[in-house]
Amino acid sequence: MLKRMFVAPDPGRLRLRSAARSVLGIGLAVAVCGLAGHSLVAAITGGLAALLALFTVLDTTVRGQAITTALLPAAGFPVLALAAGLHDYPLARDAAFLAVVGAGVYARRWGPRGHSLGVFAFMTFFATQFLHTVPGQLPELYAAVTLSLLSASLVRFGLWCYERRLPPAAPAPAPPEGRGLARVTTRQAIQATAGGAFALIVGQVLSHERWYWAVGATWWVFVNTASRGETLVRGFRRALGTVIGVALGLVIAVPLDGAPVPTAILVAVCVFGIFYTAAVSYTWMMLAVTLMAGLLYGSLGVLDPGLLGLRVTETAVGALGAALAVLFVLPVTTHATTDAWVQRALRCVHACTAEAAARLAGSATADPAPRVAELEVLLGRVRLSLAPLVHPLSPLRARKARARQVLALLDDCAREVRGLASIAADPEASHDARLTAACQRVEAAVESLTTPDRVREVASTAPATAAQPAATEPALAHLHGLERALTELAAPLRSSPRAPLADA
Repeated sequence: MLKRMFVAPDPGRLRLRSAARSVLGIGLAVAVCGLAGHSLVAAITGGLAALLALFTVLDTTVRGQAITTALLPAAGFPVLALAAGLHDYPLARDAAFLAVVGAGVYARRWGPRGHSLGVFAFMTFFATQFLHTVPGQLPELYAAVTLSLLSASLVRFGLWCYERRLPPAAPAPAPPEGRGLARVTTRQAIQATAGGAFALIVGQVLSHERWYWAVGATWWVFVNTASRGETLVRGFRRALGTVIGVALGLVIAVPLDGAPVPTAILVAVCVFGIFYTAAVSYTWMMLAVTLMAGLLYGSLGVLDPGLLGLRVTETAVGALGAALAVLFVLPVTTHATTDAWVQRALRCVHACTAEAAARLAGSATADPAPRVAELEVLLGRVRLSLAPLVHPLSPLRARKARARQVLALLDDCAREVRGLASIAADPEASHDARLTAACQRVEAAVESLTTPDRVREVASTAPATAAQPAATEPALAHLHGLERALTELAAPLRSSPRAPLADA
């Protein structure tokens, strides 16, 4: 875990820049709220709004990010009013909270913007429970959120918009489509609502004051997951990060007792940690979130060791609610999800190969680069989907070996495709007539892997593929390597998921 945080690659120092910019944006938002004369509660609400705007708005273009940020109040303000208005009506409040949970998850079907608006709506309702918001505070909170979003936007889109100098990011791949209950977002909305109901009921048994922690844990366990395996692993990591964060809170936050200057400095450090570690370690991110929450409770004057212990218990209840929901309520299996992403990656491999071959053949319009970028994104999604199977605590040894072999072979495919694309980008590269035949074999191998009825054709081509003569032409060598990897993928992809591999 330490290695993942401190040694993980950071191309272009993007994580570093994002974390530093977020500290500046949130710091400016809180400072502006203070200069405007807002209360501590309003300043915390504004800081949270700025954090969410910087953390959850992930559109692929700067313009899209600006539009989504501008739409956040449209999702948050009505929910803020609803939650404050229901403050004294517990049953109606609980029903409304669960409705916001379901709607927020359902909104993910509309891509990054739907995800951002759903998260903002949920966290707005959550924050009203955290701060015990009542209707009389609404005007001040609306003003604080507006000022904070403007401040964060000034930093993100004006003072330090480093994305304008970067090539366009590859869009996040849409989840496998379907209708009704076959659609992942629909199932997850129902699962999150069911898990949230469990967390709400048990959380209130544990504490009438801090029950919302359990619902929040359930909600965040479902973020960026698409199968029961991913959700279970995320729940474990959330609980682990919370435990470590609470331990640090006992050592750091409790002794500080809300002292303004050191609390502000440590909150800034936590914000940096949230953004810097989010992409590489959910456990470390949750550690930073938990410690920051403890520091904020200290600044509000309500922090004690018992409160931190309650947070661990409520988080465990929320993670358990999510686990029960994904196991028993319309489960989405890891195998089905992984298979869908792998097939999309394989089809992208073929598209990359076809574009590169056309470029080598002299086509001026063919360009494999966008396809290569798309393949990298898809492979990232495959790794996320297979993460539960390769987790050190996974007891399924046969499936773990199979998953590792699939990842290794897909990485081989990506390496050969990148090499082929780099050669195709060279204007001096010559066309070899054997490229056409090799590309046709790659196409046949991909078609067989993505068409179950033809899998035996892949196995039957293995001897021919293995017998290919050594290629002196670099492009042809990459194609032969790609053929070998695709042929070897047939065994782990099409044999029984629980059967041991022949070479495992």
